[in-house]
Amino acid sequence: MNHSPTVDAVEIDGIPLSYRASRVHQPRAVVLALHGGGTDSSYFDCPGRPRLSLLHTGAALGFTVIALDRPGYGASHAHQEKLTDPARRVELTYAALDQLLTSGPYGAGVFLMAHSAGSELAIRMAAEQRGTALLGLEIAGTGRQHHPRFTARWAEHGEIGVRRPARRRMRDLLWGPSRLYPPDVFGGTAISATSPAYEFEARDWVREFAELAARVRIPVQYTLGDHEAVWRPGPPGLAEIAALFTASPRVRLGEQPDSGHNLSLGYAARAYHLRVLSFAEECAVRRENADPAEGVHEPQGRAG
Repeated sequence: MNHSPTVDAVEIDGIPLSYRASRVHQPRAVVLALHGGGTDSSYFDCPGRPRLSLLHTGAALGFTVIALDRPGYGASHAHQEKLTDPARRVELTYAALDQLLTSGPYGAGVFLMAHSAGSELAIRMAAEQRGTALLGLEIAGTGRQHHPRFTARWAEHGEIGVRRPARRRMRDLLWGPSRLYPPDVFGGTAISATSPAYEFEARDWVREFAELAARVRIPVQYTLGDHEAVWRPGPPGLAEIAALFTASPRVRLGEQPDSGHNLSLGYAARAYHLRVLSFAEECAVRRENADPAEGVHEPQGRAG
């Protein structure tokens, strides 16, 4: 079956939100994927390499995958001045999800996946009351403390978040070793997108990380590449984040071998996506076997 992604947009209160989607007829569940900074939904559809694409892999395994251009990116970039409030971005994303769910079945429910700066939006969504309707949450390429080498190298060019290093230096800081990526993908030219102005201010959200994480009541998986170059790596970095999700019924941690910061674009992207989809499957089984007394809410939209 052909699962080639489609590109479209939904409109919420006059603001268009663009997305890529691979839909299946009777999905096991729906994966809503939120990209990081400086790119768009194409991050989850590795150019020219369907084997490394989350949209292709997810659909092949029976999942509908919707990769949304976060508010301020893609079609909504022209409206970025209206999107500075984090609560507004959460509201728009949920509204877009509700509208997208009405166009087809969603199986066991919606699993939320986010990378890097997209984790800010994802955790805010999961922390809300509506977040209990989600099957689970995967976050990757994020953290609370930067990698010591990242901090040291950025310090050579000014305070973090104030001045950026030259493009080549920035690429090396953010991506990790070039050998982990296809040559034509490394650096991100093929998937780059203009970031909304609020993105630079949103970096301060890590101060809210602990408070938001403590309100998440669904299963969480946190993944870092074993060559993560931006955030504190290894067991200390993993444990630091896991300790924040005190209300989650399950927190799974893992390093993805042979992976840098951009896990969905490297040679190991398929292995990473299989890991995420396996967790989504476990979350779907958990939902199906849930005790009604737990009071889990169904997502809005049409049942499937």
